[in-house]
Amino acid sequence: MSDLVELIDLKRYFGGGGNRFTGVQPVLRAVDGVSLTIRRGETLGLVGESGCGKSTLARTLIRLYRPTGGRILFDGQDITTLPDRDMQAVRRRMQMIFQDPYASLNGRMSVADLVAEPLEIAGIGTRASRRDTVAGLLERVGLGPEHAGRYPHEFSGGQRQRIGIARAIALDPDLVICDEPISALDVSIQAQVVNMLEDLQAERGLTYLFITHDLSMVRHISTRIGVMYLGRIVELAANAQLYERPRHPYTRALLASIPVADPGARRPATPMRGEIPSPLNIPSGCRFRGRCPLATDLCAAQEPALQDAGDGHLVACHYPDATDPQQGETT
Repeated sequence: MSDLVELIDLKRYFGGGGNRFTGVQPVLRAVDGVSLTIRRGETLGLVGESGCGKSTLARTLIRLYRPTGGRILFDGQDITTLPDRDMQAVRRRMQMIFQDPYASLNGRMSVADLVAEPLEIAGIGTRASRRDTVAGLLERVGLGPEHAGRYPHEFSGGQRQRIGIARAIALDPDLVICDEPISALDVSIQAQVVNMLEDLQAERGLTYLFITHDLSMVRHISTRIGVMYLGRIVELAANAQLYERPRHPYTRALLASIPVADPGARRPATPMRGEIPSPLNIPSGCRFRGRCPLATDLCAAQEPALQDAGDGHLVACHYPDATDPQQGETT
């Protein structure tokens, strides 16, 4: 399976300019050296706490934000510094489904106009042919022709997200970035939307970057899963590998937080202290060390690199699997 996307040491910083009081504005390192690949036809899940940089990474990948450093390769083409006029052709092949379907849809436009807009911008078809294409797209996402003349405020959250999905697939893209596409929906609707995304992937050969904080749902849809913490990837593995044998203390803590139906079931004891630090003031060494029960002096002095721990399972930890780093015990 070939790579559709390759990120090489990608960075996206905010701030750093002048400040009227101190003269220097602090730098917010939202994405701070991410390297990963997204294989053609797969779903790469990206998980982590709010504020870890997941959405910024997605917006930088699709060039809504200009990268501060690093490179973005899309189907072998370096698009890192591609001029905006040349990005239009590339953007036909990469689309985005946003977290809030109401905020991402223009309330003054009808559903027919919203779904047809990408086709018009790309100059595809005539008005009549676009009308037929829109009708087919709405039917594919579970909406009928009677919905075409309505406006976003007349729909439920799940229906609005279906409209957003129809817009995203209108240009028949290769890559679809799903940025928390189900977090604002009821649980019963979440399953319907995820199943529809899987069906569309099978029909159209789509590649997904699926961003979420729902570790139960990402297990259902993803081929591989990356765990992000404070601007960096700390673990990346195949779906089964990550859930059956997580190697990073942060990943184990996230998995331990998943609610279970049986209140009497045993839960792994993986304590995680405090809150995620500010990306304006990133700790030295390992970024997770202030919350990690396994941290040592080495963790404070040296930031661990993302390395292969076997079978393509990447982890950035000085003591992968350790329960007591001083003694080297493993689980």
